[in-house]
Amino acid sequence: MSRTLTRRSVVLTALTLPALAACSGGIDASGSSSSDAGGSGAASDAFPVTVEHLYGTTEIAAEPTRIATVSWVNADTLLALDIVPAGMALVEWGGNDQQSTDWVDAKLEELGAGWDSDKAPTTYSEADGVNTDEIAALAPDLIVAAYSGLTEEEYTTLSKIAPTVGPLAANYTASWEDVLAAVGTATGRSDAASELSEKLSADLAAVGEENPEVAESTFIAASLSPTEHTISIYSGDDTRPRFFTALGMTQAEVVTENTKDESTFYFDWSAERGDELVSDVLYTWAAAGDTVETFQDDPLFAQIPAVASGALVLTADDHQTLSISAASVLSLPWALENVVPSVIEAAQTAQA
Repeated sequence: MSRTLTRRSVVLTALTLPALAACSGGIDASGSSSSDAGGSGAASDAFPVTVEHLYGTTEIAAEPTRIATVSWVNADTLLALDIVPAGMALVEWGGNDQQSTDWVDAKLEELGAGWDSDKAPTTYSEADGVNTDEIAALAPDLIVAAYSGLTEEEYTTLSKIAPTVGPLAANYTASWEDVLAAVGTATGRSDAASELSEKLSADLAAVGEENPEVAESTFIAASLSPTEHTISIYSGDDTRPRFFTALGMTQAEVVTENTKDESTFYFDWSAERGDELVSDVLYTWAAAGDTVETFQDDPLFAQIPAVASGALVLTADDHQTLSISAASVLSLPWALENVVPSVIEAAQTAQA
């Protein structure tokens, strides 16, 4: 994705990018067991296994050893299970110098598969859509697209290459828990996946349990554009509201009342009606250099109660935005360290 995307574009397209204990040992990019990862390096489940998704059921006959992913977020889940994918998509919006993320880089190093090693995964661009040719060239025995916007036609094409785990929910709204469970099943590591899920869920919930101001606060997750004076509200099954709910916060009634159904993951809101967006805390992603004052100095946004009170959570860094907008079992522990402190601060401001 190009960095020239407008803020409005990111509302629709960032989903397509956008203290973790080690589990079982992994599989490196060549399919060999990764002794560097520690643990047994073997699947604990018996094969064949089946995984259900939007386009049906996929059977995996034997433990996969060469796994390719669609949408880079799926690689996060494999890595969290100590499996190095044979191939993964580049992070083309908000990525670091490696067109990756800091949490992926750290995990690859832990598994002895850093980018400067011969065990590093092959990477490919998805700027123009699913890279079928690059995936086919890897000769994978499993393709994972559990968190993606894969169409049924694309799924059919990929299934001719290898068994493919299609999207678990439409429009990049599959939860990290469901993706982790599906990938755990597909790779024979369901027990490890369950342990990871329980630990991370507990770590997220502990934020509200240990910080009463957070648990007592309502929130709105939004995208405010100071340049275009637009407001988009994230709702339903979008990853951002789920993140704040997992911390123990409650979504503001104005969002719940205006969400048509669970399939609505965002809706537009007139900036002139900003005073109706009543919540204790408001989240928005922001451009580098934007501050709370940037929004307070805007006459339209200043009407929003949480903006006026200074109870804003801003992710003005691409990595922070990606860590919760395309949340995974690997990115959320990073968000706990790098995003949650600002959530706590905003909640304390709101409750003061």
